[in-house]
Amino acid sequence: MDTSKHNLSTLFEQLGLPSDKASIEDFVARHSPLPGEVAIQDAPFWSEGQSHFLEEGLEEDSDWAEFIDELDALLRH
Repeated sequence: MDTSKHNLSTLFEQLGLPSDKASIEDFVARHSPLPGEVAIQDAPFWSEGQSHFLEEGLEEDSDWAEFIDELDALLRH
């Protein structure tokens, strides 16, 4: 069982992306705004594995879902 604390930084680590604050801000700036009709897991900038991880996290309402939702909100602004 995964008992580690999740946050936006650890979500980026899980996705295999740079996870420092500046890198997260840069990622959001480069990929925003995500159109409302595009589900976060279907965004064209994800690899197949990243997309699957996001989709599974949301479908299973996993511990990651809160932070996937947070990233989704950031990408919509």
